[in-house]
Amino acid sequence: MRFVTYADGPADDPADRVGVLSEDRIYALASGVTLRGLLGDDGERLHRAGEQALSDPRDVVPLNGVRLRSPIPDPPSVRDFMTFEQHVEGARRLAGVAEIPPRWYDAPAFYFTNPSAVLGPHDDVPVPPGSDLFDFELEAAAVIGLGGRDIRAAEAERHIVGYCLLNDWSARDVQFEEMTVGLGPAKGKDTSLTLGPVLVTADELAPFRSGTAFDLRMTAAVNGEVIGTDRWDAMHFSYAEMIEYASRGTEIRPGDVLGSGTCGGGCLAELWGRKGRDAHPPLRPGGTVTISVDILGAITSKIVSYPDPPVADH
Repeated sequence: MRFVTYADGPADDPADRVGVLSEDRIYALASGVTLRGLLGDDGERLHRAGEQALSDPRDVVPLNGVRLRSPIPDPPSVRDFMTFEQHVEGARRLAGVAEIPPRWYDAPAFYFTNPSAVLGPHDDVPVPPGSDLFDFELEAAAVIGLGGRDIRAAEAERHIVGYCLLNDWSARDVQFEEMTVGLGPAKGKDTSLTLGPVLVTADELAPFRSGTAFDLRMTAAVNGEVIGTDRWDAMHFSYAEMIEYASRGTEIRPGDVLGSGTCGGGCLAELWGRKGRDAHPPLRPGGTVTISVDILGAITSKIVSYPDPPVADH
């Protein structure tokens, strides 16, 4: 099944509504139901709610008549991993380093990004204050349905309820500077994180299982120009291995998001590393970025200027 969260009600005071997407129509669940509220087991509650919505919907609305939100607008946490070898190698070239550190192959490294910065697939994306080197990152994220701790990789798949697209927007100039102190990335990736357009349940992707992930195409385009493609199963680590590492000595919770990290060719930084800074300009207001993964769908985001701060009263 494919679940969406959408804005329902008047434009000045919308409420989130959850539904099942079938072709070009959304079959709505009852008001007040959230995707996070339907998680907590191995997916049975979510599937039961979806079947109920399809057979006896509270409402049916056309997809093109609503503004989609992130499927999980308020994830408890977002861990962003780095699992695509091609991306790691290309991005390191930008820093003048040719080799991938041996440690990268030992465990799926990740950082925590800002769950309060989550945007939906219809939301504009502002250039972060102080950044002149704005970039995107095409990723595929797993959403945790069943929480736990110290989860073994062999048992981890049952903890995934589904998958969605993730765009990890990056102020590269801010990121590069802050990481010279030995921490980060943090502020360079703190303003926006796009999730969506749908949450595709894990069973729907099962026929495409291949190696560490799925035999599906990933594509990134800027202003309509394709700048990179990859295959989802090019991940060096599986989501099961990511869950095992993430849950070691701590807890993962229903609604947590685990990003794959940027795929090969999935950002400008990698292109700059391989071909030089003149290969493509940074993202600017008025431009668009489109990311897509077969089955998961596509998101086109418009880049806008960051709003001016309010004028202080005197």
